[in-house]
Amino acid sequence: MKSILQSPWFDKALFLNHALLFLCTSMYLGTGVSLVFFSFPIIPQLTTDNYYLQYVPQIQAATDFFTIVTKIMLTTSVIMIVAEWKQSTRWVPIVVFLAVCAAATLTVKLIFPYNAEMAKHVTDPARLQFILHEFARLSTIRFCLWSLQWLTMLWYFARWAYRSRYPQPVAA
Repeated sequence: MKSILQSPWFDKALFLNHALLFLCTSMYLGTGVSLVFFSFPIIPQLTTDNYYLQYVPQIQAATDFFTIVTKIMLTTSVIMIVAEWKQSTRWVPIVVFLAVCAAATLTVKLIFPYNAEMAKHVTDPARLQFILHEFARLSTIRFCLWSLQWLTMLWYFARWAYRSRYPQPVAA
């Protein structure tokens, strides 16, 4: 009788697990690109009268959505760590897991307090600009962590695609 680990569906399930992790890293990367290139450049133009609709509802929706995504990423990266543990690629899910933990910690400990303050309708213009610049600075650091997650997963899948397309010659 074959072990569950030797069944063809198990390999497919692992592939789907790893692909789901890559999808999640891609969603975070896209969010970071959107923030850095489209939302942050308008910060100097934001006032106490117009910032709320530009940031607060989007941040609240993103928080709800990405809380679930982060849990999925932690779970799928742990599964990938176990699956890759005896492979030379075991560092990939470890790096992703640690970067997810770092980004989540940065978000909860340092960014969420600014989000909460913005949600209370900031009325002091100087305080608003300080909050928005700190939010942008910390979110740019977080974007770097998201980019690391995505690039690591990209390398993993590109490696397998390259090896599939250009098989290594067998040593004589």
